[in-house]
Amino acid sequence: MSESIPVGRVIGTDPATPLEFWVAVADGAFLQLDDVVVVERLLPGAADPIRIYGMVADLRVRHEGARFDSDVFLIEEGVLPAQVTEAAKVLATRFEPEVFVPPVPGQLVRKAVGKEREEALFFDGMERRMPVGLSRDGEVVHANVEFLDGTRGAHVNISGVSGVATKTSYAVFLLHSLFTSGQLGDGAHNTKALIFNVKGDDLLFLDKRNRHLDGEQAARYAALDLPAQPFGSVELWAPPRPGDPSAAPRTGSRSEGVTSFFWTLSDFCQDELLPFLFADAEDERQQYTIVVHNVTARLRRDARPLDDGGVRVAGTTCRTFGDLIEAIRERVEDPADQPDWAGRSIGGGTINAFVRRLYAARRDAEHLVRGDVPNPDKHRIGMQEQLTVVDIAKLSRRAQRFVVGVVLRKTFQDKEETGAREPLLFVVLDELNKYAPRDGRSPIKEILLDMAERGRSLGVILIGAQQTASEVERRVIANSSLRVAGRLDSAEAGRPEYAFLPTAHRQRATILKPGTMILSQPELPVPLVLEFPFPAWATRPDEAGDAGGGEGETGSGGGDPFEGLGSW
Repeated sequence: MSESIPVGRVIGTDPATPLEFWVAVADGAFLQLDDVVVVERLLPGAADPIRIYGMVADLRVRHEGARFDSDVFLIEEGVLPAQVTEAAKVLATRFEPEVFVPPVPGQLVRKAVGKEREEALFFDGMERRMPVGLSRDGEVVHANVEFLDGTRGAHVNISGVSGVATKTSYAVFLLHSLFTSGQLGDGAHNTKALIFNVKGDDLLFLDKRNRHLDGEQAARYAALDLPAQPFGSVELWAPPRPGDPSAAPRTGSRSEGVTSFFWTLSDFCQDELLPFLFADAEDERQQYTIVVHNVTARLRRDARPLDDGGVRVAGTTCRTFGDLIEAIRERVEDPADQPDWAGRSIGGGTINAFVRRLYAARRDAEHLVRGDVPNPDKHRIGMQEQLTVVDIAKLSRRAQRFVVGVVLRKTFQDKEETGAREPLLFVVLDELNKYAPRDGRSPIKEILLDMAERGRSLGVILIGAQQTASEVERRVIANSSLRVAGRLDSAEAGRPEYAFLPTAHRQRATILKPGTMILSQPELPVPLVLEFPFPAWATRPDEAGDAGGGEGETGSGGGDPFEGLGSW
């Protein structure tokens, strides 16, 4: 292991412990944050030394011999004798063998490279490792796939300020690495991913080459041993345009290759989708949820499906969502039908509250639930391709909750019915705090909790992202094996949810640039700061080049490669 480079010696003016120690940096050498170092100590009677590995967490430079701040001027003029010294604080990461003793002052410290670096960061013990980024000095950072695919753990949680932390961009990069690194073996071709696009049109061009990918960024993909190319197997779904009888997809900058989705009235009744229109956590605190569940059960029993997706409810034919709402209103308000539909001993105020909410939902969901479009089967969200993008960016908040809840429940139920972990399914969901808030209950929150706690055994892996982890249900965060932080708000960084970050990393998280993340994984005692390359796939219309561009097909982008990228 002679590859390592001497950089200094352990100092004796600061106490050294098994967990941390300080290193005086030698003249002509330097250390920067996140550098990995190694020091050896030979114990009495031992034949081989103990290797103590660590990572630089802090640095300081000072004048030795100066007493006052103003001495710096006299020192520079040569009046006062003083020497500039540089020291690095090192957090221990690994002991080989595991004898936890501190290094002794004066011992030589080397920068760990090659095999020593892999041993220091536990990469040597990862049988299945995939690249998740590059360190500041250009070395590959790996993650253990076994803590991602459910073998030993599952789920990823990503936090960061909106528009700066590049949460969704990193989630998509993780999928790219999973699909192309070869660590999923023969199952990679069958592995699927479901992404909900919640912002603009950022994720509607994942199958298009990014024209702004320059040679430098392509080289970073090469360093990671990943192809610099877009996703090759993508299907795009978008809601239909409101009021459009042909149900054409409602997209902004892309229409080619996009299919509209909606549910028939028959689906709505038979699959018990009504509660997802009341999926706000606030709804569960209200009395009218009793009426919601009673009406849901009644629709399942009484609604008779028609051939075109419509339904017949108690003699009333319904072909639009408005027709169904009217049929429901008549029955919950009719004294004769009220006990069977609304429930016994339900007050008029509770029924009125339910009806008001139902009519408010009509404006948001009438184009998503319908029975007036021929061949409705072709508008069912499927996952025939490897990557499925469901665009909900232009929907209201209530309609977004409805789509997310219905799609997640159907997806999870399908996996439960198969009873097999493979093929794996990765679900990428941004704004997790909106769907699994810390307080309250909702149908979507229950699904996400189930996914976080049982998804590992079913091969359903959640990649969740949010601005504030402090506002997300604790059990969802706790079940995430990989935790990632991008740029954080300073107040948010001080929350207990970020206790996995040492103090220095919390401070750094408030100044991270786009494209830089802090990754924590179970096998490493300290988080790793990494950078991931500029997307090889387009994230907005003006970046879209040819579909399926191969590695090395780069544009002429210059300057800052991250500047102006829509999701960065």
